[in-house]
Amino acid sequence: MNPSVRNEVGGAVHGTVVQAGHIATLTVEHAVVPAILPGSPPPRLLPAPTRHFTDRHAELDRLTALLEDGDDDPAPRVVVLTGTGGIGKSATALHFAARLKDRFDGGQLHADLHGDATATATAPSTVLVRFLRALGVAPPYVPADEQEQIDWFRTLTADRRLLTVLDNAHSVAQVLPLLPTGPGSLTLVTSRRRLAGLGSAAGAHHLTLPPLGPADAALLLTRLAGRATDPSTDAGSATDSDGAAAVARRCGGLPLALCMAGERLAVRTHLTWQQLEQDMASTAAHDGSDDLDGQGGPERDPVGAAADTSYDDLGPDAARLYRLGGLRPWAGLTAPAAAALAEVPEERAAALLEELASLHLVEEHAPGRYRHHDLLRAHAERRSLQVDGHARSAAAVGRLLRHHLAAAAAADARVMPGRWHLGPAYDRLPDDARTADQATDWQLAERENLVEAVRTADEYGLDDLTWQLCETLWSLFFRQGFHQDWLTTHRLGVRAAARCPGTPEAEGRMQAQLGFALLGLGRHGEAEEAFTAAAEADRRCGHRRGEATAVESLGLVRLAQGRYEQAADHFRAAQHLAEDPRARALLEHHLGRALSGQGRHADAAATLERARELMTALPVPDPYNEARVLTSLGEAALAAGDPERAAGLLAEAARRMAHERVPVQEAALAALRARAATTPEERGRFLTEAIERYERLGSPAAAALRAVRDREAEQDRREGGRGRAGEGAVSPPERPVP
Repeated sequence: MNPSVRNEVGGAVHGTVVQAGHIATLTVEHAVVPAILPGSPPPRLLPAPTRHFTDRHAELDRLTALLEDGDDDPAPRVVVLTGTGGIGKSATALHFAARLKDRFDGGQLHADLHGDATATATAPSTVLVRFLRALGVAPPYVPADEQEQIDWFRTLTADRRLLTVLDNAHSVAQVLPLLPTGPGSLTLVTSRRRLAGLGSAAGAHHLTLPPLGPADAALLLTRLAGRATDPSTDAGSATDSDGAAAVARRCGGLPLALCMAGERLAVRTHLTWQQLEQDMASTAAHDGSDDLDGQGGPERDPVGAAADTSYDDLGPDAARLYRLGGLRPWAGLTAPAAAALAEVPEERAAALLEELASLHLVEEHAPGRYRHHDLLRAHAERRSLQVDGHARSAAAVGRLLRHHLAAAAAADARVMPGRWHLGPAYDRLPDDARTADQATDWQLAERENLVEAVRTADEYGLDDLTWQLCETLWSLFFRQGFHQDWLTTHRLGVRAAARCPGTPEAEGRMQAQLGFALLGLGRHGEAEEAFTAAAEADRRCGHRRGEATAVESLGLVRLAQGRYEQAADHFRAAQHLAEDPRARALLEHHLGRALSGQGRHADAAATLERARELMTALPVPDPYNEARVLTSLGEAALAAGDPERAAGLLAEAARRMAHERVPVQEAALAALRARAATTPEERGRFLTEAIERYERLGSPAAAALRAVRDREAEQDRREGGRGRAGEGAVSPPERPVP
C-alpha cells in the first residue's frame, strides 16, 4: 500500500456517477446532463493549414456546394475525402476547414486517428476523452466507459454547430462515435479507404482526390522552390519551365513528393530543375521502379524517389536521425528524444530536426514536435535496415525506450511523490524543478509516445522495459483517465512481468495497476480477479508490501460495492501484512469507513479515533490524511445521529483541508457541513458554498445540489420557513488510491 499518496478525488474520478447521499427526499444517483466548466470557450483544435496549398478548386467547389445545398437541412453533414497516401487529403481538409470555420460558432474539433494500420489506429475512447475536455468537461468527470463518453459527446454537441476534422481514419467503426449531432455541423473525414459504410450510417458524401494536374503540380513546385519558371518573366526561362514540368511528372502529381522536391530546390539554391529530374530518374532506375509497366511513364513510387534525392543531401547525423526516427510510429519526436535516439547532444538534435523539416522529410506538427509521414516512415525504416542493420536499429530503439522510461518516471514521481516503486528508474531520478501541474502537462503531451513505447518494448521482447514503462504511467492514467490505453498497456505489462523471473514482484504490481483500470470502468468482477492475482503473485514471492496493497485493493472493491463486512475483512488482513506506520494508519481509516457502512457507529468511531491517533503520531506529518480521517469521523457522527459533534469535526477538517489545495475535497466538506448544520441559515450557507465550489470544478454535483436548495426553498415558503437543518446533501464519489 502507498503510505504517502493522498486519497484525492481531484483529477482522479472518471465517470458519470455522482453517487449522492439522500438530499431531503431526493437521492441523486446519476448526472443526466454533463457538467461544463463555467466560461469554457468553444474549442479551437484545428491545426494551421499549409502555406502553399495549390489547386483542388473542383473539390473545394463541391464541398461548398454540399454545404450551401444543405442550408435548409438540419441534419449534420459528413464528407469523406479519400485517395492514395501523399495525395493531400489532410491539407485539403484543413484548407477547407480554415476557410469555413467562422460559419461554425460552436467551435472546431480535430483528431489524427492514425489509421494507417490497425495496430496504430487510435481508439474512439481516446479521442472522446480529448473532445469532451475540449468541450468543457472537467477532467475528473470525463466518463471512463466508452458508451458513456459517446452519450455525453452526443449530448454536448446536440445544440452546437461544430466543424470537425477526423484525419487519417481507419474504419467506419472508428469514425461513427466521433460524429457530432448538432444541426448544421460538418465533419470532414480523410482516409485511404473508402469507408463506404458511412454513406448508409451517416449519409456521408464521398470525394476522391486525384493527383494534381501538370500545371498545378508545376505551380506548387515553383512556389515551394521560390523560383519563377514563366519564360515571360525576367527570372524565368523555357528551360526552367520544361525542367519544372519534368520534375512534376517524376512526382506523379502527389503533393507529398512535390513538397519534398520543391523544398530540396529551396535549400540547394544552385541545384537546377534538370539536375533534380536526373537525380530522381537515376534513383528510380537504380531501385528498378522506373517504367515498370513499359509505358514510359514516371516511376511507380514518386514519394520514394523524391525522398531518396532529399535523403542523399543530408549530412551523416541528419540521415541517421531520419532513419532511426522512422523505425516506430512515434506520435512526435522532441529534441531530447531525438538526442537519445541519435546519440547527439540535445542542441544538435534540435538542429537536425529542423534540417529534416526544411526538406519536408519530417513535419513539425506542433511546436518542437516532429513526425514522419507514414509513407516516409516506411522509407526511413527500409533505409535503416539497409544501412544500420537489425542490431544497430534495435539498439537505437532501446535507447529511446530508456529515455522515455527515465522521463516518465521523473514525471510520475513529481505528480505522485512518495509512492513506492519497483522499477530501478526511480532510484536515479534527476532534480526536477517542475510543479506537479507542469509534470502532468508533460505526461499529457507525451501520452501517445509512452503508449507506443510500451507496445514497442513488448514487440521487441524487452519485458523488463515493458512492465517498468507501465509502472511509470500510473499517475497519468489514474489522474487523467484514458482507460482504453490503460487496459492495452497494462495487459502487455502483466504478460511481460510474468516472463521476468528476476523480478517476480513485478507481476503483482502490474496486476494491481490493471485492477484499478478495471475498477475505474466499473468492471468490479474483473478488477477483483486482477487484485486476487496480484495478491497471489506477491504471496508466492514473499513481497509483503505488494500483497498488502493487493489485499487492501480488494477491500476497496468491496467498499465500492457496498459489501462492507467483506471490505472490513480485507482491511484487517492487509493490516497483518502492512509494516509501514502510515500504511497501518490508512488501513485503520479504511476499516472505520467499512464499519460505518455496516451501521456499527460506535465501533466505527473508535476505529477512526485510532486512525486519527496513528496519523498524528507519524514521524512525518500528513495533514491531508489527518483531515480525511476527521472527515470520516464527522460522517460517522452524522450517521450516528450526532450532528453537533459532526459539525465540530467537519469544521476542523475544513480548516486543515484549506491548506492542502484539494478543491474537490473542500467542496465535499461544504456539502457534508450542510448535512451537519444546526440552523437553516447554516445549511443554506454551506449548500451555497458547496454549489459554488462544484461549479468552479465543473462537477455534476453542482446541479444536483442547486436543485435540492431550490426545492427546499420552495417547500419552506409553502410551510412557513420551517428549515431543513440536519438533512442530507450531496456526497461526491471517492476514488481509492493504493
